[in-house]
Amino acid sequence: MPVDFHDPANALTYSGRNADPAWGRAVTSLVDATGRTVVDIGCGGGTYAREWLRLGASAVVGVDSSIPILGAARADAPAGLELREGDAAATGLPGGRHDIVFARALVHHVPDLRSVVAEAHRLLRPGGHYLVQDRTMEDVHQPGSPDHPRGWIFEVFPRLRDVEARRRPDSATLRDAMVAQGLDRPAVHSLWEVRRHYPDRNAYLADVSARTGRSLLHELDDDELVHLVAELRRRLPDGPITEQDRWTLWCAARP
Repeated sequence: MPVDFHDPANALTYSGRNADPAWGRAVTSLVDATGRTVVDIGCGGGTYAREWLRLGASAVVGVDSSIPILGAARADAPAGLELREGDAAATGLPGGRHDIVFARALVHHVPDLRSVVAEAHRLLRPGGHYLVQDRTMEDVHQPGSPDHPRGWIFEVFPRLRDVEARRRPDSATLRDAMVAQGLDRPAVHSLWEVRRHYPDRNAYLADVSARTGRSLLHELDDDELVHLVAELRRRLPDGPITEQDRWTLWCAARP
């Protein structure tokens, strides 16, 4: 079954992780965060909302529809970060006042892409930027390796490719939605993001067993998850693991 973001049992699933410095270098090559106001829509546990502040943003508003996940994010929210409940298509924030609207791992969860893009356009001031980070099917199809164990999940359970195909945005579809809502034609980039450094294989497998921050794993029942962990244990080296994931970045401006 799809992940239930509103279940209190999942409150911590997107907490306890910091963005890798290389991610910051990648996004600031596209948008300048210094002194800017940022809205992080679908902020989850606040990982990237906090990082925007470290990159120099003057203020960040994180918006998420999950009350339990927002509660966990508030536990370590720094000064300058406001967290509020809201829908991706109707944040309740004032329009035309924000320099950057950011959405990571959000658009594959939304039922109406155009409404979400329209809300981003409404929030931006003229000259502001909309930055979307998500996976396309090209990203999904990247082969598995010790640095990209996510790719092995689809070898063990090929049916999960169909799950991804139903929910992952097509690059052209998202681009066209941005243009249709009045944004400039977006630049599109690929990114290999370091998700987390693990001291050993067991630490990584503990995260997988708990389905931490991995909505796809909620499509597996408990027995299937045990089987997946056993397969990953067999394939992974017994040592430090640097987990990387392949993403696509769309960056468009409001004229």
